[in-house]
Amino acid sequence: MWLRYYMDVHVPAAISEALRRSGIDVLTSQEAGTREATDEVLLERAAELGRVLYSQDRDMLRIAYARQATRETFPGLVFSHQRGTSIGQLIDELELIAKCVRADEAADQVMYLPLT
Repeated sequence: MWLRYYMDVHVPAAISEALRRSGIDVLTSQEAGTREATDEVLLERAAELGRVLYSQDRDMLRIAYARQATRETFPGLVFSHQRGTSIGQLIDELELIAKCVRADEAADQVMYLPLT
């Protein structure tokens, strides 16, 4: 089963739209009504929905690593910096991850973009 993404509030809409056109299941934090939620709540909501969170927020890394340290499960995090990688490359790599990594393989993992 392909990964389903939950997009952090600061992810450009162009990324979500392009992934949807490729058939990837994407839910944005705006659509889920968590636009004003804390980072902890966003990751928890992603877990409740069984979706891997994509974020460009470094605070999310700290939260994910804290969960790993305490063995508190989460559905996975894909992280990229806000600068230095084109939107096109991010879209391609998020699509690749969604189509090649199973949800159970992503669980409790932090993946970084760019892949190369």
